[in-house]
Amino acid sequence: MTQNIRETKRIHIIVTGKVQGVGFRAYVQHTANKLGLSGWVRNVGYNQVETVAEGNPDILELFVEGVRTGPRSGRVEDLNLSWEVPVGNMNKFEIKFD
Repeated sequence: MTQNIRETKRIHIIVTGKVQGVGFRAYVQHTANKLGLSGWVRNVGYNQVETVAEGNPDILELFVEGVRTGPRSGRVEDLNLSWEVPVGNMNKFEIKFD
């Protein structure tokens, strides 16, 4: 289902905490796929994960709550988010390994 770009928002999140080696990226990807969002997630630094997602603003709010919760084996200590202008260049949600 293609959304009108005006109805789509983009969120950029940096999560800090026990987020590496605990399945955090797979959890974020699963959450995004379940919600029908497009975007990506990747490790950055020692204890941070970065994710960008695009979709309906109400659905993105649910995504933020899922990311804030994280997997049982992880622990989110800080979540920094910003709303951005959607680009519309992603058609799935993937884990980046760069």
